[in-house]
Amino acid sequence: MTIVLGAIADDFTGATDLANNLVRAGMRCVQVIGVPDDPELALDEVDAVVVALKSRSCPVKEAVKESVAALDWLQAQGARQIFFKYCSTFDSTAEGNIGPVSDALLDRLGAGQTVMVPAFPVNGRTVYQGHLFVGDRLLNDSGMQYHPLTPMTDADLVRVLSSQTSHRVGLASRATLTQGAEATDQHFQVLAEQGVRHVICDTLDEQDLEVLAEATAEWPLVTGGSGLGLALPAQYRRLGWLEKVAEPGRLAPSSGSALVLSGSCSRATLGQVDHFLEHHPGFALDPLLLAEGEGHLAEALAFSREQLAQGGPVLVYASADPERVKAAQAALGVERAGQLVEASLGTLAITLVSEGVGRLLVAGGESSGAVVSALGIEMMRIGEQIDPGVPWTQATLAGREAPLSLALKSGNFGGRDFFTRAFEVLS
Repeated sequence: MTIVLGAIADDFTGATDLANNLVRAGMRCVQVIGVPDDPELALDEVDAVVVALKSRSCPVKEAVKESVAALDWLQAQGARQIFFKYCSTFDSTAEGNIGPVSDALLDRLGAGQTVMVPAFPVNGRTVYQGHLFVGDRLLNDSGMQYHPLTPMTDADLVRVLSSQTSHRVGLASRATLTQGAEATDQHFQVLAEQGVRHVICDTLDEQDLEVLAEATAEWPLVTGGSGLGLALPAQYRRLGWLEKVAEPGRLAPSSGSALVLSGSCSRATLGQVDHFLEHHPGFALDPLLLAEGEGHLAEALAFSREQLAQGGPVLVYASADPERVKAAQAALGVERAGQLVEASLGTLAITLVSEGVGRLLVAGGESSGAVVSALGIEMMRIGEQIDPGVPWTQATLAGREAPLSLALKSGNFGGRDFFTRAFEVLS
């Protein structure tokens, strides 16, 4: 089957975020976990495929290798356009991985230029004069400067990306976008003639996204956050590539008890944890105690079983304020502290899903990757949205008759009541 859009996402929640917007815009979408081994994977009634990688913070060479492999697989499925999806806060370091991966994809496609459109205005991510804002704060003053893996200390995306690539980086300003898609396309051509390979795009609202989508819908490669994914399907229909589909996000009825696993330490998630604990039980995972042996994880399992037997939902969380995170990282090392939490959340997921959990919500990109990998999930059908950027999905697991309903939430996404309301909106 030929698909219209093939996307490569650098983390699991980011993949789901993009897939959610594609469904909202009328595309039937599945998310695959890693590059499938089967070159002829059954993709019935699918318009878009999002390949979820865990390449945001891994070594550059590894990220490039995995991303190019995903591109090759998507091209084998006949994808008309490729989308490299990264976080709306441009999570990266001075070495990468956004620049190196984009360069490798352009080289593989034989393309000369791409756009960088991280903005997602409905979630408060906007770009003006090349500077990224989170709400009314510059990126480096938004809390992202404290990210444990990819601290973002500079809001100037032209400068940030220039440190990651040997190619020229340019800007498409809001003044250009307000003149429409034709003028924007002409500006891209002028930049290309000047040797600009990567174009950071100002984006303040949905109209800006629509202009960018119209100007780039036939490009071999576009890159950005999920906001652009909400605007592209209309252009595919204009081009005659995509038909209208009723209920593109329809899923089977859900069943089973409800569990929340949270490893994210973002401000949004910390607020969601606090709100949940005002109404439901929760258990705090401590990396220092996890490092001492299996006793702490056994306590978490026992607590979860007891609360799930009473009807749930229940929360197990390693989410903590920056000072507690720094203390654990200082004692254990950044890598080991993260690995202990991820491994524990994976064990909890495997055990409790096998014992009857059928509705599972995971907060945090690294945590989501660990849980999905532990469960052995290879493909998810994307359903309806809970909050901007976060849909329910369903996956079929070996030995389980009913599908598992699964929501993977990026740390910064969702309202304060997200953990409780998510289960209320799931039919």
